[in-house]
Amino acid sequence: MHRLRADVSACATGEGMVLLDERSGRYWQLNATGALVVRALLEGATPEQVAERLAATRPVTPERAAADVTALVGQLVRERLVSGA
Repeated sequence: MHRLRADVSACATGEGMVLLDERSGRYWQLNATGALVVRALLEGATPEQVAERLAATRPVTPERAAADVTALVGQLVRERLVSGA
């Protein structure tokens, strides 16, 4: 299960979500799809489940959805915004 690190804050916006890394002071802005991915992961969905949801509700192929979710999760982990697997 993925979790935001203790020093990362999330705030919904009209266009998606903003993550604040309180250690560095850096902001990360997510569009509506990125926010949907992060919320689903934080609720306990696996990346595979999130990709399935995207493919079912957005005009995107399952392969593209899986690649996009994997890329976003990888970036969030590399930037140390989330923990978990």
